[in-house]
Amino acid sequence: MKHILNLILLCCLAGGAAASTPYQLDDTEVRDIHARALDRDYQLYVALPESYRTSQRRYPVLFVVDANYAFPVVRSIAQRLSKHAGLEEAIVVGLSYARGDGPVYSRRRDYTPSVPRTEHYVSDMPGRAPAFGQADAYGRFIAAEVFPVIVAQYRADMGRAVFIGHSYGSLLGLQVLLTRPGTFAHYILGSPSLWYDGGVMFGREQGYAQAHRDLPASVYFGIGGLETLPAGKRRARNEADADMVADLRDFDAALTSHRYPGLRTRLEVFAGEDHASVFPFLLTHGLRAYLRKVK
Repeated sequence: MKHILNLILLCCLAGGAAASTPYQLDDTEVRDIHARALDRDYQLYVALPESYRTSQRRYPVLFVVDANYAFPVVRSIAQRLSKHAGLEEAIVVGLSYARGDGPVYSRRRDYTPSVPRTEHYVSDMPGRAPAFGQADAYGRFIAAEVFPVIVAQYRADMGRAVFIGHSYGSLLGLQVLLTRPGTFAHYILGSPSLWYDGGVMFGREQGYAQAHRDLPASVYFGIGGLETLPAGKRRARNEADADMVADLRDFDAALTSHRYPGLRTRLEVFAGEDHASVFPFLLTHGLRAYLRKVK
């Protein structure tokens, strides 16, 4: 009898496993894209607004990097703000890591503005040395190859494209901001790793200021209040000794000191939040700083 009961239990477990299916997000699509200039393959995760199928209007587009984790967060918060806070609906486009690459390997290479001169890094992909410093090329890929796909396939208002990045993803956003600021209408940059490569982005900000009289951009900076230097440590621009809140305040102050007529920035520090927990907060406030209220 016990043997028969065990067989029945095994059959039930096997049947339950066979019947299970992955959870899918409504109104989402996945598109493969080959980055010609980079010779790598990526995916675009696209979430359409609830009204998309029944309207003919064009929508703002939210482009988010680190999409493997950030895309469902951005999609959910953007939809909730449109349903319950009266903000505009938007198309969300998530930019995946490169196919065949580990997440750490891919984002280090694609989101960083330079090859670090002093820090030592270990690769997360055995047999492949770490790669860095391709943020400029990756930014060009977004503008030259991703944008045309979105324009061709969706009713996208590309005059209202928004960049969303966090940590290394914000370094990528700063690289675009300081080279081709008009690529996006609004930048939501969370907890940028301004310590990277000895604070290389501070030098690039100064280089931009020396060559330009305006920086036409809307930028929202957000960071967790706990992203500071532990007591007893001396502040430096490296990962172990960085005060990320102080770095961001310094960077924002440098930007605003030039009094660019076309620049609008806002910086918020979220008390009690750290590098891992702050993204939903800064995303919500960053979207509110740009998307309009629907009357």
